[in-house]
Amino acid sequence: MSLDDERNDGLFGGSGETRTRLPEGEGGDDVYGARRSARGGRTSSRSLVTVVGVVVLLIAAIAFANRGGGESSAGGGDAKTPDAAATAPSGEKPVSGKAAGIPSGFAHDEQGAQSAAANYAVALGSAEMFNKEQRHGIVNAVYTPDEAAKRQGSLDKVYSGEKFLSSIGLNPDGSAPKDTKFVSRIIPVGTQVKKFSADSASVEIWYSSLFGLAGEDTKNPVSESWFTNTYELRWVDGDWKVADFRQKDGPVPVGRDQRASTADDMAKAVEQFGGFTYAR
Repeated sequence: MSLDDERNDGLFGGSGETRTRLPEGEGGDDVYGARRSARGGRTSSRSLVTVVGVVVLLIAAIAFANRGGGESSAGGGDAKTPDAAATAPSGEKPVSGKAAGIPSGFAHDEQGAQSAAANYAVALGSAEMFNKEQRHGIVNAVYTPDEAAKRQGSLDKVYSGEKFLSSIGLNPDGSAPKDTKFVSRIIPVGTQVKKFSADSASVEIWYSSLFGLAGEDTKNPVSESWFTNTYELRWVDGDWKVADFRQKDGPVPVGRDQRASTADDMAKAVEQFGGFTYAR
């Protein structure tokens, strides 16, 4: 198993890119150690009008989306509240069980399969996967028993490989270098069921991934990527488990021309903002 194979295995993202403006420091140095020429900020009246127009449209869209039902349409008849969009929350409560810190006990239906896929993706893409004990717990909780037994050895080999750890800026023991914060997070955007039966489901999850080191001198700054994973799930012992999955790049949105945060702000954000339990 090669390094590239693992980086594209849905665990910590791949080669997706978004456009950002790096923060400028004294003399044109940004906090990630990259030297570049200083750029002055310019705001034209044209761009201001564009921004105002976007804000107005956004406010109108929000007002329309939140408008209550009960009004008659122009054509007459009883008005009905539109059906929820494919990725809209259903209002169902998240699961209450946990295994290795990961939600468990998902509903035996399509919604439960989607919730399982989202939560499992978050666990498999987390920084905890770089700790052997935590990794074993995650793999055993997420995969079917047979698949977990197959993957443990190969994952241990990759995650403990000095070449791999060095390539992403970590120490040989998997820890982050001094004065840096390791970031590895997956943020689900939406899910959809491709196939479903009583004992199996195929679920796609679209997500963004944050991966890298937050630190003043790091050569691997935290960057954002976008992917879609397809999880093959099996209903085993009263819960959904992963039997296999595939990953592909995108869809990737157009990045806004925003200035990247400082390494300190990024590190604080990771520490201060916790993750979510995802449910449909």
